[in-house]
Amino acid sequence: MKNKDSYEGLQGDIRKLKTPKIEVWKNQYPDKIYTINIDIAEFTCICPKTGLPDFAFIKIEYSPDLYCVELKSLKMYTIFYRDIGIFHEHLTNKMLDDFVNACKPRWAKIIVEFNPRGGIKTIVTREYKRQ
Repeated sequence: MKNKDSYEGLQGDIRKLKTPKIEVWKNQYPDKIYTINIDIAEFTCICPKTGLPDFAFIKIEYSPDLYCVELKSLKMYTIFYRDIGIFHEHLTNKMLDDFVNACKPRWAKIIVEFNPRGGIKTIVTREYKRQ
């Protein structure tokens, strides 16, 4: 018999979560292959199980094509999560989906390194490569 005090029902509609728009600007060098690295050192969200804050360091790497990400809008996007209960794995996937939808890069990678909780450290990585 499954324990009712579990994660059942949590995060069921995470893909539909309405997040702030990540803005972009026109890349003047779309003919060049280069990499942009973005570090977000002060990310916070809420653990959906305990309601306690989770802290993380986020690293995004991408190769722009026609557009680059506007950093202020990315900052506002990350601040949105401060009051959102979300599992680490869902956060990483949702962030990369939103990032790719915004700037349509050649490729992108996100690494989300959460601070240890109860002696356990979580690092979730996802990569995207345009087909």
